Amino acid sequence: MSRSLPLVTAADRRNRLGRRHCLAPSARAASATLAADAVVALHATDAATVYLSARARLRGGGPSDIERALYEDVSLVRLLSMRNTLFAVSAELAPYVDSSTARGIAAKERRSLLKHLAEDGGGLDAGWLASAEAAALDALDTGGPATGSQLSAAVPALRQKITIGRGKKYEAESGVATRVIRLLAADGRIRRDRPRGTWTSSQFRWVHTLPWPPVPAGEARAELARRWLRSYGPATEADLKWWTGWTLTEVRTALAAVGPEEVRLDDGRTALVSPGDTAPEPAPEPWAALLPGLDPSGMGWADRSFHLDAAHRPALFDYAGNIGPTVWWNGEIVGGWAQRPDGEVVWRLLADPGREAAQAIATEAARLADWVGDARVTPRFRTPLERELTA
Repeated sequence: MSRSLPLVTAADRRNRLGRRHCLAPSARAASATLAADAVVALHATDAATVYLSARARLRGGGPSDIERALYEDVSLVRLLSMRNTLFAVSAELAPYVDSSTARGIAAKERRSLLKHLAEDGGGLDAGWLASAEAAALDALDTGGPATGSQLSAAVPALRQKITIGRGKKYEAESGVATRVIRLLAADGRIRRDRPRGTWTSSQFRWVHTLPWPPVPAGEARAELARRWLRSYGPATEADLKWWTGWTLTEVRTALAAVGPEEVRLDDGRTALVSPGDTAPEPAPEPWAALLPGLDPSGMGWADRSFHLDAAHRPALFDYAGNIGPTVWWNGEIVGGWAQRPDGEVVWRLLADPGREAAQAIATEAARLADWVGDARVTPRFRTPLERELTA
């Protein structure tokens, strides 16, 4: 007789999302660091996303509380990691993210830059690169936090230019400063400090820092998989492979170390949860959320069918598959939102969740507008609905 797997319904999954992602009011986190841990990592490609994703999950506080975590306590740090994408993670988790994903990305970045230097034929090589990196670090030690342009002004080597694709149709001259700075950041030798401008700015200053302590790669991948499964399970190998960017072998090895349990979904498919995590999830109180583009709750799975109607996808995603600002009701995406140039937060529902939902969404939109204040947020990856709402 075949064994009967525990059933985890779509409603259970949405309940888990509300509680575990700190989106239901009673489940909100006390700090930005705890909010990040709740979803493992906050997307950080767009500077505003870190703030708006944390805000939606916090009991209170303003942008200054998140700035404190990023730049004073340094309890929340940005790393180029999963899927070669910038994320903000807790300092506690950072060594595991670094060893499981960032190290491989940094090695690839170094090989790529050295290849471009060799193809340029200008005599720049690994020795030159090491010297340029050392000069950049010395400049930060001497002059303090600096933007990329300020570093280039202080370090002559960073003003060098190389030719990419020499002799080919796409031949182009490129400065090395951005590439060297990106490499130093990927290696964990510099980190982003306060930006020039407000919390929505991506023009960061850089500071010299120490690399994260090494963790065996297998141990690091297992720890990251364990945390991800707790936040995003039930999920599949394909979901974890997509989220991390690991190879299928790495995914399977990490999951084997975790020892997940199989469960059955509504549609008959099987999925994985953390060991012992098969019980039904109690429903939290009704909740609404306005989440920013690239928010983890919208980007955590390859298959999002339990919280997203496929018919809504064209309005809410850009051509590359990046999700835009979304409106949620009890664990389902029901619309999108935007901020107009005058600061007004506007939204459009793509489904009719009822009067209670509409009132809760309006209340949440007012809370968001009050929190953002005079700041203006334009997503880096703009979607059809967001563009319509701001037109």
